[in-house]
Amino acid sequence: MKLLVRSLCAALVVLASPAWADLSQDDAAAAAQRMSGGRVLSVEKADSAGRAVWRVKVLTAKGEVRVILIDAASGRPL
Repeated sequence: MKLLVRSLCAALVVLASPAWADLSQDDAAAAAQRMSGGRVLSVEKADSAGRAVWRVKVLTAKGEVRVILIDAASGRPL
């Protein structure tokens, strides 16, 4: 019985680990700010080509509004 419980717990930990890899909203905002050098106006979770992304709206130093998509799993810009 103990072996079954341990195996089940180990399986649940392995299956849940991709959820832990998701980038937080604050981390996505910080990444977009570093890329653009501007001020973050808004951050929202979205879907792009079937993958979860953070859609970060930034006001650049030149006064332009840019939308930067950050992959929610890897943290890389798209």
